Amino acid sequence: MTSLKKLLLGEQGLVVIFAVAFAIVALTVPNFLTERNMLGLLQSVVTIGIVACTMMFCLASRDFDLSVGSTVAFSGMAAVMASNASGSILIGLVAALLCGGFVGLVNGVVIAHFRINALITTLATMQIVRGFALIASDGRAVGINDPSFYQLALSKFLGIPTPIWVMGAFFVVFGFVLNRTVFGKNTLAIGGNPEASRLAGVNVSNMRIWIFALQGLVCAVAGVLLASRITSGQPNAATGLELSVISACVLGGVSLAGGRAAMTGVIVGVLIMGIAENVMNLLNIQAFYQYVVRGLILLLAVLLDNLRSAAAGRRS
Repeated sequence: MTSLKKLLLGEQGLVVIFAVAFAIVALTVPNFLTERNMLGLLQSVVTIGIVACTMMFCLASRDFDLSVGSTVAFSGMAAVMASNASGSILIGLVAALLCGGFVGLVNGVVIAHFRINALITTLATMQIVRGFALIASDGRAVGINDPSFYQLALSKFLGIPTPIWVMGAFFVVFGFVLNRTVFGKNTLAIGGNPEASRLAGVNVSNMRIWIFALQGLVCAVAGVLLASRITSGQPNAATGLELSVISACVLGGVSLAGGRAAMTGVIVGVLIMGIAENVMNLLNIQAFYQYVVRGLILLLAVLLDNLRSAAAGRRS
């Protein structure tokens, strides 16, 4: 019983459980393992996967960001509108990065220097940024004038859509940053004990600002790819994304109490979210039930986080 519990709560155990669940789904759900479905599944989790890379850092440092969905939508809108106005896709990309980075920077400065709780700060910016997206577009989708913009999402390399390659690159880069750089080690240290990190010479305020600014930039990339995939800038895009991303991270072993994170776990968490929705679509289950499943997954994620934290407390 003890060994089974360790397997369920450990990082390697999560991978094993995912592999078993994947095998069961592959054997029981028709058309699940087809190439078309696998690529579609990966395409469907690109936005969650990209944003989860930096949400992992927010959670690991004892913060979280509820404004990511609004930032994705706002950045996608900015990219489309700037591209249409200037006739340059490059200018659209720069506009998106500036908008996303600015939102993240504002979040970081308010949280770090004005010492306002991350929940309240990002809840406020979630509403403000979504409002800006609606105001800028008059509440309507903005079409893309340049067909080349579509190629950001439609182009392929070695038969695999470019957004999937982008997501994979983000997994590799941010996994390296977490495990192999001072930035990653300081993030985990802050999450483990902010005061001890401060006494050890870590500038906690600056680290928090950098983490949120990075979150905003990554949301901008996700927003551009999403706008390209849905062929327009939509002010209501990515609604509820923040809950899916947090669920994926916590399912993957990132602690809500901070100080613990692993990229392999986050990848598994992202895939679990994608597979759950994909299987329901293949089985023709009504979309209404997907809200129930997402809620249950979030509850399961928090339960697992509590069990992991309790187990870690007993070991220490």
